[in-house]
Amino acid sequence: MNMAQSFAPARALAQHCAELTACGPRPEDRSEFLAAWRRDVGRSLSEGLGSLLAGGRLSVSISEPEWCTGEQIFERIGGVAANSLLRCGETERTILLSFDCATAVALTDRSFGGDGAMPDDVPEQLPRSASLLIDQVATIVAQSITEVSSGEEGTSVQGDVIVRSESAARLKPFDPATSCASLEIQLQAESGQSWKALIAMPSDRLDSMLPGLGSSTKSGAKPGQVIGPGEGPFGAIPLPIKAVLAEFELSLGKLDRLAPGDHIPLAVAREVPLRTGSKLVAHGSVGTLEDRMAIRLTRISQGAANT
Repeated sequence: MNMAQSFAPARALAQHCAELTACGPRPEDRSEFLAAWRRDVGRSLSEGLGSLLAGGRLSVSISEPEWCTGEQIFERIGGVAANSLLRCGETERTILLSFDCATAVALTDRSFGGDGAMPDDVPEQLPRSASLLIDQVATIVAQSITEVSSGEEGTSVQGDVIVRSESAARLKPFDPATSCASLEIQLQAESGQSWKALIAMPSDRLDSMLPGLGSSTKSGAKPGQVIGPGEGPFGAIPLPIKAVLAEFELSLGKLDRLAPGDHIPLAVAREVPLRTGSKLVAHGSVGTLEDRMAIRLTRISQGAANT
């Protein structure tokens, strides 16, 4: 009997895309990551805001997220509030922080040594002192979330306030129809006085904030997709960058006679090159930033991103 036969498939084999076959985190895993993130952000805020809001130890807790639409969040905040759009490390990682005006005034009173009680009469427009305080609080919130979300204590990546407005919708933190996560920040003083704030972001952005979970939920490259140098496994590779302030020549005789205390005049160009190895990456002008020498980039070399 001849067993050598060829068989043809009855139908085309199924091919599933990476989005369908990729295994995301289990609900219980997400809950653990989220609980740890809420706890760590609360601890960080307790330390950061404790010195700003004078009057003893400050306890900070973050609530479980509430899932709603962007429109519902805007309605909850109302037409006038102390709203800030925060950048938490990465450019696209932005969240909305909102204090109602009464809370902003109460926290300002607290920072000046008062008891921080809610005012009976809320001004239609925030006093300058309250606006300045909320900016400071918002910066601390952005920095705390950035540090916790990066998973590295003392990270060099900083959080900051992008813009502030009395209208949350005007900041455009998310589309009104977008599914969002809303979390409540509760500040509790030893005296029993408490204050609340709201943070909100698109639902998928919350996962990217959770150390460990954020990286596991990012899908890999699709078939045929080219991974850029700033993505995938390459983006975290450290590259030494050197800024060449000046280049000069010395004769062999002068080089041989150099001694401690000699002065060599330098002519620093208006633009200095930045190189990695022999590859020119960019040009920049020399200046200072927070009492340290710094370079402000003026030109990026063509093809530098493909280094």
